[in-house]
Amino acid sequence: MFQIEEELKKLPSKPGVYLMHDEDDTIIYVGKAVSLKNRVRQYFQSSRVRSSKIEQMVSKISRFEYIVTDSELEALVLECNLIKEHRPKYNTMLKDGKTYPFIKVSTGEAYPRVFLSRSMKKEKAKYYGPYTSSKAVKDTIDLIQKLFQLRTCSRNLPKDTGKGRPCLNYHIGQCNAPCQGLISQEEYQEQVEKAIRFLEGDQESVIQMLEKKMQAASERMDFESAMEQRDLIESIRQISQKQKITQSDGEDRDIIAAVTDREDAVVQVFFVRGGKLIGRDHFYLRTAMNDTKSSILNSFIKQFYSGTPFIPRELVLQTEIEDHEILEQWMTKKRGARVYIKVPKKGTKEKLVELAEKNAEMVLSQDRERIRREEARTRGAVRELEELLNLPPIKRMEAFDISNTSGIESVGSMVVYEDGKPKRSDYRKFKIKWVKGANDYASMEEVLTRRFCHGIRENQAEETIQDSFSRFPDLIMMDGGKGQVHVAQKVLERLNLSIPVCGMVKDDSHRTRGLYFRDQEVVIPKNTESFRLITRIQDEAHRFAIEYHRALRGKSQVHSVLDEIEGIGPARRKSLMRTFTSIEAIRNASVEELLSAPSMNRKSAEKVYDFFH
Repeated sequence: MFQIEEELKKLPSKPGVYLMHDEDDTIIYVGKAVSLKNRVRQYFQSSRVRSSKIEQMVSKISRFEYIVTDSELEALVLECNLIKEHRPKYNTMLKDGKTYPFIKVSTGEAYPRVFLSRSMKKEKAKYYGPYTSSKAVKDTIDLIQKLFQLRTCSRNLPKDTGKGRPCLNYHIGQCNAPCQGLISQEEYQEQVEKAIRFLEGDQESVIQMLEKKMQAASERMDFESAMEQRDLIESIRQISQKQKITQSDGEDRDIIAAVTDREDAVVQVFFVRGGKLIGRDHFYLRTAMNDTKSSILNSFIKQFYSGTPFIPRELVLQTEIEDHEILEQWMTKKRGARVYIKVPKKGTKEKLVELAEKNAEMVLSQDRERIRREEARTRGAVRELEELLNLPPIKRMEAFDISNTSGIESVGSMVVYEDGKPKRSDYRKFKIKWVKGANDYASMEEVLTRRFCHGIRENQAEETIQDSFSRFPDLIMMDGGKGQVHVAQKVLERLNLSIPVCGMVKDDSHRTRGLYFRDQEVVIPKNTESFRLITRIQDEAHRFAIEYHRALRGKSQVHSVLDEIEGIGPARRKSLMRTFTSIEAIRNASVEELLSAPSMNRKSAEKVYDFFH
């Protein structure tokens, strides 16, 4: 038995991380401390004034544990990792984990390439960004290919020079084919240097070069080439106009501001790279009432910069934060160069912080109504359902459906909704194995038996990776009425499980009518969110089953035809389908065309042709 008072006496006066557990042994809070003894004891001192969030959290603590570290910096790193892994309920949490694209120039290669990368490694390469728009990055890379004819292939050059043919980019004038030795390494490197200068902001010299080419093309009356140069110039100007100059010092910095509204918070970040504002983004955080902007920014910085590969030289904030110095040390270590956290009081930076705050306020204001509507159609609809069926709180619902065509390729589907939203990662498909012919009730019994037996085995295993089967639903939704409900109840009774079951009943027009629950039909008003939610769940279960059934049926039909051709084994069948994509295309192909499929020889091609003709 864990005695909190006794364990508090054992706490060391050393830096480290502490983890608070509830009665289910779930980690509900992770924090760091310079002195574990002083910090953890504060939570349990009745004389201390605490926020409502901390009061609520403390009331749920069943036990705590701690990890001692050598320094506060080590404690900060460990805290970031544990928060990311466990996502504790009472920590201020980022609601999304965005990754940003970079433009990478692989300068470590003999013939460098320019491409999109979402990670930043310590290697011989140049990175530009991060950018907030993948489309902008792709457009820029496409433009660089047109301007400087750099390769896109992953061949090992110069080792593979002369092996194979040049790719399509060479034929359309977007690559100088170093793979064929058609450009020297020195000439190619000159083009790479031009691309690097372009990425670093030297667009004007490129425009001047293109203008000369356009003029020369016009003089020799090559108007098609002139128009091509004109279009490239326009593309460059559009890209350069998107970059608003914010500072003349050429520094990399992030401007960060937060706004809060009860349990909602938005953090706005302006990304300044090389003195230019290249983009902005906003982030939603799960907070608690009375959380300060300082604590929100503190949590945001720890979580965001522990996951992003790029650390700017400077963070500009709207207010001072508690872990200012230790966060600077941590980010400096990650960046490999000095990082500064500043709170400007006047000047351009202070105005940019104000602008970021106004943007965050605008995002939060615009989203309030959207969030309210989303809450009504999801959690609100679930609450309506709880009241309608007189059930305790429903977190997870699972819906099941069967699909077949005259008993051929019968399949079952399981779709999952949590808090009124589809959880597609937990959807599951079942190919019916035990039942022959068209028997929906027996097929449903098989699906439910396999689903819950799997879950029971998962939960009984001492060491296992938990999956969607190990979590049981609070409500089972059957596509059908009384018969399907009774099938589900029979399976649950046999497995000693107690889970409420209801049937989603349809009218003569195959539209949702109501629910069959506890041996009677429950009428649900059609203008309610709960009715709309049930309709969505029923349609989703049906769609998921139909899609799987069509896929299996299509595969079955393909194999049933090609299997009949003597001498055409699995490898050649696969090759034919990859090359021609359909049976009809194979039927219409000549012997010579059939020979274009890898692994096909003339004898095999003639057998296929003869079979269809």
